[in-house]
Amino acid sequence: MQALQIKLWRNLWSLKGQAAAIALVVAIGVATMIMSLVSLDSLRLTQQQMYQQQYFAEVFAQLKRAPESLAERLAELPGVATVETRVMAPVNLQMPAFGEPVPGLVLSIGDGTPPQLNRLFLREGALPDAGRGDQVLLSEAFAEAHGLQSGDLLEVVINGRYQRLRISGIALSPEFIYHIRPGDLFPDFSRYAILWMNRPALAAAFGMDGAFNNAAFTLAQGVGSKPVIAAIDQLLEPYGGLGAYDRDEQTSHRYIDEELTQLEGMARFMPLIFLAVAAFLLNVVTTRLIRTQREQIAVLKAFGYTSLAITTHYLALILLIVLIGSLCGLLLGLWLADGMAALYQEFFRFPYLVFELRPVVALSAILVAAVAAVLGCIGALRSAFRLHPAEAMRPEQPARYRKTLLEYLGMHWFSQPVRMILRNLERHPWKSLLSMVGIAFAVAIMMMSNFQQGAVGHMLDVQFRLSQKQDVTVFFNEPVAARAAYELQALPGVRHVDGFRVVPAVLRNGQHEYRSSIQGYPAAGQLHHVLNDRLQPMPLTEGGLMLTEHLGKLLHVAPGDYLEVQVLEGHRPLLQIPVAALVTEFVGVGAYMQRESLAVMLREGPRLSGVFMAVEPDSIGALQHRLERMPSVAAVTQRENAIRAFNELMDETMLLFTLFIMFMAGSIAFAVVYNNARIALAERSREMATLRVLGFTRGETSFILLGELMLLTLLALPLGFLFGIGLIWLLILSIETDLYRIPMIISADTFALAAAVVLVATLISAWLISRRAARLDMVTALKAAE
Repeated sequence: MQALQIKLWRNLWSLKGQAAAIALVVAIGVATMIMSLVSLDSLRLTQQQMYQQQYFAEVFAQLKRAPESLAERLAELPGVATVETRVMAPVNLQMPAFGEPVPGLVLSIGDGTPPQLNRLFLREGALPDAGRGDQVLLSEAFAEAHGLQSGDLLEVVINGRYQRLRISGIALSPEFIYHIRPGDLFPDFSRYAILWMNRPALAAAFGMDGAFNNAAFTLAQGVGSKPVIAAIDQLLEPYGGLGAYDRDEQTSHRYIDEELTQLEGMARFMPLIFLAVAAFLLNVVTTRLIRTQREQIAVLKAFGYTSLAITTHYLALILLIVLIGSLCGLLLGLWLADGMAALYQEFFRFPYLVFELRPVVALSAILVAAVAAVLGCIGALRSAFRLHPAEAMRPEQPARYRKTLLEYLGMHWFSQPVRMILRNLERHPWKSLLSMVGIAFAVAIMMMSNFQQGAVGHMLDVQFRLSQKQDVTVFFNEPVAARAAYELQALPGVRHVDGFRVVPAVLRNGQHEYRSSIQGYPAAGQLHHVLNDRLQPMPLTEGGLMLTEHLGKLLHVAPGDYLEVQVLEGHRPLLQIPVAALVTEFVGVGAYMQRESLAVMLREGPRLSGVFMAVEPDSIGALQHRLERMPSVAAVTQRENAIRAFNELMDETMLLFTLFIMFMAGSIAFAVVYNNARIALAERSREMATLRVLGFTRGETSFILLGELMLLTLLALPLGFLFGIGLIWLLILSIETDLYRIPMIISADTFALAAAVVLVATLISAWLISRRAARLDMVTALKAAE
């Protein structure tokens, strides 16, 4: 086998350019897989460790007010292992340097002692001293956004009373790993604060002495959450219970789970696309190599080498290229995963990140790359195995040339080199088609890498331009009488006010259920619209629910079906409500109906959970200051702030990620086009030399070779656009979640950029190949066997 080993290294050296290009594609596929899987493992392991070490609760319950003595009855419920009651309330922080008040949430801890559940990780400082009501812990995300540290003073309005509080420490909590204000779509660390305060002081400020309005639970081992939640709800119902829920419904945990789901989708989908392209290229290169080495294969078999040994030789060449690419991809993937980990720590506030590469992940990535390559080249390897020595000693049978279709149609208006290009493409349709498919894949991958920016921008426009037209949204601590809307409309600068009612509820259809809320909007509202599939506003149907399409899919309902609705506040009625229509919404899921109909079903008078306000631009700042000083106001949000937070998030994450994916897609485009060009030069070197002898200039022969490459690229663009649409559709399905769905919106810029990158890759390849063609040794090329 020594001769075959020498031949292996000679083949690899002769194919070094093509092998490097293919190894690059393999490296990108393996790197993407390693990046996704290592990031996924790191997030999961960190999440599990933090949940265990900080005793993250498994069930949560919110209520109006209950006496502390009820805690004993809660602890005695079957399946409950631990229960901790607490006080939770909204606050407003006065931030003079920031220019606007900031809403926040304050939670109670023991008097100078850490909580039993949802324990805090102190980044700096210490817990508030026992007996002190003027000290708080502050969330790290908000502290970093405003440059605050231990010892700094905060000006806080608690239950309408102004207080100055000193920051005793900076903390993180498993309950707020994803630091987002309720009702917001995107995190804005500078506009939402989490604080922890000694319980006696917080209870006194909110009239909660000897009482609680929130509870956290852990469960006994092996106990499911559903029966425990039912028992908790039954016990808390007389005290204004809003419905207990398990960890899966907790906001922070849910966002992390959705991110992990998307990472899993990317880990399954993206690497396979890259490795499929690598397998395709390896198949083309191996097929051409075996075809040009027919006589060598015949001689080796004649000298006693078995078909299995020769097949193994070519298989070793394939695996060697894959191994080189896989090792490079392994290193690149680790570097990318480290960068992804740093990015995740910006948005998921873990106190640390456990980062490791499990051997099984590395071996799996290499194995997947190897299997993909072998499967892609199995046809070429079979041809080497079946080739008989006597047949292989003869050159391949010359092709039989006839008039092509284009010649029958007439090609006299084309120059001779152009006619030669067209004849060659039509006389080798399968080879031309395979070349086009390779280039089309490069176009498709480029489209897939770039479409998200335009699609996410479309999501933003639909959410904040077509659906939500309000400038300011106000949320109340408790539902208030509808006359509050008229009082707010009388404030300076306010042009229009629409009140809304939000009621927490569980929606059921047989065994399918979803915990959400019913949002009641005025029938003649102007500031919030539900949209149909053409993104046109739809009137709210009287007495019926309008569900987002995704929620309808989750509940398996269609217009005309009835839903069982368990209301989770007030008298907690159980309702049967028909589904009137399905509406289009890309962010979150929702159930909408007329506010007036909702009030009738709840048997309550006109009440509001909040209002949408249209405000003169120069009055927004003063209005927000005035609103946040009102005791009944829980939070005030500005639409422009939400848009600004989204754009900042995109600038920091999506832009960097898109550039990285575009670089990978561009590299693949170059690898595909360059391989096609090198194979064309190798297969037609004798033809090029013959044309030179016949009097064709170097420019004319280069035009024939490179013109064919450019024509194939242009013909491949429409096919690539179709492939790209298909890949984008598959990607959208793989990353669809309850929190948001990326719409199938492909802008003209996406098509244009994909085409431009592939054309540039073609031009670079053409330049490199033209340099090799200029150095072509005509004597050596003309010695090829007839």
